[in-house]
Amino acid sequence: MSAPISVIIPTLDEADRLGPCLRALYDGLAAGLVRELIIADGGSDDGIEALADELGARLVHSPRGRGHQLAAGAAVARGSWLLVLHPASVPGPGWIEAVGSHIRSRPGKAGWFRLRFDTPGLMPALVAGWANWRSRVFGLPMGDQGLLVPRGLYERAGGYPEAARFEDVSLARALSGQLVAIDAEVTAAAQPHLDQGWWTRGARNWAGLLRHGLGARAARRPGSGLARDGRNG
Repeated sequence: MSAPISVIIPTLDEADRLGPCLRALYDGLAAGLVRELIIADGGSDDGIEALADELGARLVHSPRGRGHQLAAGAAVARGSWLLVLHPASVPGPGWIEAVGSHIRSRPGKAGWFRLRFDTPGLMPALVAGWANWRSRVFGLPMGDQGLLVPRGLYERAGGYPEAARFEDVSLARALSGQLVAIDAEVTAAAQPHLDQGWWTRGARNWAGLLRHGLGARAARRPGSGLARDGRNG
């Protein structure tokens, strides 16, 4: 029986950040869980082609933007399950057992990982705690938490929208009621938060989620301008 999972990683000049994630994924390959690695690239100029060739990964080119890239990666995936990870999101200890258990016991459900950051401190703990609470209560995990989804469910949900931002939230909304927690963590890079400031980045995410939610509701109203021109906010 073939390994079930196609791993899809969107990249943009991030070849030098992939090491920890790839090392964790290698264990999944050795365990017979990972079938293939797909790197969905948005126009990098950092030697990603050579790295993909060295890894035996499939390199897919698409227009820049995670929505475009992930849709392109999923379109060529051959696994019965898709595991989407950001380049700096590293599955933690026990992820192979937890994912295997999810596939066996919840074959029709998508799953997300608990988030933690690679930097200690109060703010990283608070932001990760909020993300995990939001995911449990509202079913809205974001991309750095990872997403495991059966291909059939992914296709029925409409897949990733080719959106500039919040493609992860759009798919999570489409998967409403079909998302559950996986009993494992991913460790995400704190550097973007450190660069922008934890409060500043958090406020921007809040504002973006609010705009996205309002846009999605408007698009569902018959006769709305958003519904007519197909934009999703």
